[in-house]
Amino acid sequence: MTRVTAVLGDITTQDVDAIVNAANNRMRGGGGVDGAIHRAGGPSILADCVARFPDGLATGDAGWTTGGSLAARWVIHTVGPVYPGERDLLVSCYSRALAVADSLGAATVAFPLISAGVYGWPLDDAVLAAVTTLRTATTSVAEARIVAFSPATLEVVEATLASSG
Repeated sequence: MTRVTAVLGDITTQDVDAIVNAANNRMRGGGGVDGAIHRAGGPSILADCVARFPDGLATGDAGWTTGGSLAARWVIHTVGPVYPGERDLLVSCYSRALAVADSLGAATVAFPLISAGVYGWPLDDAVLAAVTTLRTATTSVAEARIVAFSPATLEVVEATLASSG
């Protein structure tokens, strides 16, 4: 069973096998988490995105690239839905990211809250989707770490972990 943990911090500095990027469909970098990962990881991430995803990536799907200059070896990119959107696509982001992690042999994976930023997904539901999916997935990932960017978000994640455990 996967251990789901929560930390306050910067996803780009997590010492894990892979970090998950909340990417856009074009897979050419962007703002928010996506921009931070591309800036911290360097140009090799973008070069790998261009090579691996010439036509971009569908909402709800996931794929991987090098981690570039990051502590993490890999970046698992996933494209979340814009709210209001299909919740099953949000759940698919977490499931597909875990499947990609399994294919890479990644034991530790750090996740942002997908779609909870500029894509406008309500925080409580975004956290519930993440926690439920990560806890119930069939995966070899030993630790799925949810990285909260603010203390208020960390509180919501920790409360959801405690109440759904």
